[in-house]
Amino acid sequence: MRKDPTGRALQLLSLLQTHRFWRGAELADRLETTERTVRRDVDRLRELGYPVDATSGKFGGYRLASGAHLPPLVLDDDEAVAVAVGLRYAAGAAIDGIEETSLRALTKIEALLPHRLRRRVSALHSSVTSAPVLTDDHVVDPEALSVLAAACRDREDVRFGYQSSEGEASRRRVAPHQLVTAGRRWYLVAWDHDRANWRMFRLDRLQDPRAVGSHFTPRDIPGGNAAAFVASALGSTPPHVEATLAIDATAAELKGVLRWIDHTPVQTEGDRCVVQIRSEDLGRLTMTVARLALTAPVEVIEPAELAGAVRSLAVNLGHPPR
Repeated sequence: MRKDPTGRALQLLSLLQTHRFWRGAELADRLETTERTVRRDVDRLRELGYPVDATSGKFGGYRLASGAHLPPLVLDDDEAVAVAVGLRYAAGAAIDGIEETSLRALTKIEALLPHRLRRRVSALHSSVTSAPVLTDDHVVDPEALSVLAAACRDREDVRFGYQSSEGEASRRRVAPHQLVTAGRRWYLVAWDHDRANWRMFRLDRLQDPRAVGSHFTPRDIPGGNAAAFVASALGSTPPHVEATLAIDATAAELKGVLRWIDHTPVQTEGDRCVVQIRSEDLGRLTMTVARLALTAPVEVIEPAELAGAVRSLAVNLGHPPR
């Protein structure tokens, strides 16, 4: 049975959108037509704005090139479902501004899905849930993410400001090798030129990255790859001491100081927030409480040892607690 020209052209476009090189005979075989018809269909796609490159000769063929604008995409059923599901969960990603953009794109795609595909997407959404994120303390600047991704690709050194979990600020010049995601956090694995060693940087603690123009030769990442390096580094972190605090301030008022503290929100409603904080030892936790107390009154709910250490600090500073 002769295939409808429009349907055949759409099938051709779907094949070309894989961005691989297709020989003319290969396309003709996939479309069950002739190479001459393939050439006509390619010309029709070009008239619609799709930039299709062609090479002639015995082994000639076609490839979809990058154009000056984004033409309509053609997705098969599985691709459409994958995009819709991916956009749904991108709406909860830790990248500043991507949530609204993802939801806009998702709305457009789901509105075009036929009923059978909408049911598949709905089934996936109803069967999978995510734990709520109460604050955006770990949100990554998309511009910074783009700069670092380009530097990894182009093997170009970058400079940036960095603040440790203890609030210590420094300037870094590194050779960025790979970006890694772990949960909602993003990490950069890089060779630190000043320290002559490998380092892992949390992107939400990284400020104003800039490419410096110099290029580097890639090194072998310890552990075999960046993901293994990050997993090893996170796994080798010293055991943390945890504490629960009640702070007489709103989440908005605490956002700036909590950004640099390893913490988990417990309750952020109203004018009083409850958070869990973590550090390497009791002394560091005590200093973290002191930092928070510069912003608002803090009550240590647990552990009792931390509450005692905070009272001792207050007495020694000459300001006994109320």
